Amino acid sequence: MINLQSLLISLPVILIAITIHEFAHAKVADILGDPTPRLAGRLTLNPIPHIDPIGFLMLILVGFGWAKPVPINPNNFADYKKGSAAVSLAGPLSNIFFAWLVATLIKYLPLGSLPFGYMMTVAYIVKYTVVLNVALAVFNLLPIPPLDGHHILEAFLPYSALRFYRELSQYGFLILIAILMFPPFSVFLHYAVGYIVNLLL
Repeated sequence: MINLQSLLISLPVILIAITIHEFAHAKVADILGDPTPRLAGRLTLNPIPHIDPIGFLMLILVGFGWAKPVPINPNNFADYKKGSAAVSLAGPLSNIFFAWLVATLIKYLPLGSLPFGYMMTVAYIVKYTVVLNVALAVFNLLPIPPLDGHHILEAFLPYSALRFYRELSQYGFLILIAILMFPPFSVFLHYAVGYIVNLLL
């Protein structure tokens, strides 16, 4: 059963995290000369256009989900590969930056003057925000279709390897689930996220 208090905290944090992530994709694409995200209404900090209903529900229920992908046309970039890689990298980097910003700002807020209950609630929100954004960034950097890391790796692969790699895209979701269910890899992901979170906090 979902705890109502946790849900009230997690919902806005999840919305902010995925909105920042998708907006960063759209903004970098727009800067690099591709108007597709702007024409699709995705160059916005309004979370509604970025939400995939099923993916959002999965994020809430099981901690694994997705947002609506930002449409881009790499043919509009001066350099097809570099432009695509930059757009893909923008999402995870935006989440890392936001996590760093929240972790940094909280160090300068006078939380000690708050009642203990309020102070603990703020501390929980801050930690949840940092953890969620770092986890979203690390997860999306995995070089598995359809994650951002997949598109970043494509920019560095030779043509022969690229053809094979793209053929794997149709099995990307199954590969991703299989890897996440593989205990050593799950432990590695938790360690990577925990390490970055500890650095920030």
